[in-house]
Amino acid sequence: MHLAISLDIAAATGEAVLDFSWISKFVRQAEAVGVDMVAISDTADGPSSSPFEATTLLAALATVTNRIGLVAAASTVAHQPYNLARRFASLDIISHGRAGWNATMARSPREAANFSRPEGFYDTDFRRRGEEYIGIVQGLWQGWDADALLFDKTGGRFHDPGKMHLLDHRGEFFSVRGPLNVARSPQDTPVLVFSGLSEPDLDIAARIADVILLESGSVESAKVRYDDLKRRATAAGRDPDAVKVLTNISLAPDDSSATLADRLETQFRARSCDGFSIQLSQLSVFDDFINRVAPELRRRGLLRETYHGTTLRSHLGLAGGGEQ
Repeated sequence: MHLAISLDIAAATGEAVLDFSWISKFVRQAEAVGVDMVAISDTADGPSSSPFEATTLLAALATVTNRIGLVAAASTVAHQPYNLARRFASLDIISHGRAGWNATMARSPREAANFSRPEGFYDTDFRRRGEEYIGIVQGLWQGWDADALLFDKTGGRFHDPGKMHLLDHRGEFFSVRGPLNVARSPQDTPVLVFSGLSEPDLDIAARIADVILLESGSVESAKVRYDDLKRRATAAGRDPDAVKVLTNISLAPDDSSATLADRLETQFRARSCDGFSIQLSQLSVFDDFINRVAPELRRRGLLRETYHGTTLRSHLGLAGGGEQ
């Protein structure tokens, strides 16, 4: 069972001020129980109570944690693809292969208005633009072969030109030459996460996502949706296990540990998901999860005892990073 924690830094989960000391303590607690990753939400669509930009926060969290995956939301409107690819590649190096990008697909007119697009986007244009954008980022991440950088001072060779690949992208919305001026990711590429998907987004996600976060529902409906996404991945020529489907689940403060563990076990054993992304309403719920629910899941053989590798891809059982 894969586990993620979704942290909305703009909604202070019961705290008056969500400062870095609290966030770092929270993430270290999640790491202590073996959570695969913490996903930090972010938006630039107007005023909020968020004290941080998410990728900046991830860089700081990487210095106070060792194993847990660190995922930040960043929209395709608020950043140029080259700068975003460079930022996440740098985060992956800083964190030694634990970074992920939640490529939010939701269209936000207020966000567009903050980035020189007061007219916003039509749905179809936004989707085509988003797919092109993500393809550019992935192409830039793959611009250096694993052994391309030589750093040979004696011979005066920084890299092997045959192992550097220009992207040279000229598309409908973007023109990007490449290559990225950051070394190859320790896990080959940062993990690509999708959330907030509408029906037309599902084919895109099945083709390119590493992790898909879906809203909760009945076990039966979740099973249908899970099987559908796996079929779409297979139709796109992928191993269906190459994409992990996690169900968003909100923890209620009045759930007993056994009741919640039963609920998670039922959904997981029904093969309706590969795990869960836990959305927190208040801090006491997370304390209960750490102290009561996680040990119960581990007792049932549903939660691993410890991390088996060092990269986020290794936690999720995804190819890459040399740890499979």
